Amino acid sequence: MDTQLFEELVKEAVASVPTALREKIENVAFVIEEDSRPPGWRERGIIVHQYLLGLYQGVPLTKRGIHYSLVPPDKITIFQKPIEDIGGPSEQGIRDLVFEVVHHEIAHYFGFDEPAVRKLESERRLHR
Repeated sequence: MDTQLFEELVKEAVASVPTALREKIENVAFVIEEDSRPPGWRERGIIVHQYLLGLYQGVPLTKRGIHYSLVPPDKITIFQKPIEDIGGPSEQGIRDLVFEVVHHEIAHYFGFDEPAVRKLESERRLHR
């Protein structure tokens, strides 16, 4: 899949976040990298079958206090090649996986730890 189409899928996934939540997302850079790398020990990433699909780097909203200022943007990185490898040959499979990864990393931004994010994902799948 070409990079431009993949970028559009990421934009669609971000736009699909409910408005009330999306309006609270600020000072976050969404970045697409072609391939993944192992996350550092302090980084929260979504790993499937040993592939790193997405990565949140920053200070979650729940950890910010009155001294939180003059910091660089948080960063959500979406890794294209691993998502394409797992998403399969169809654009819809890749689109669905991009949606899951983007929402997963945004949940980390809002302060959800890995078990809580997994629970949210399970609940979302039940209500489809």
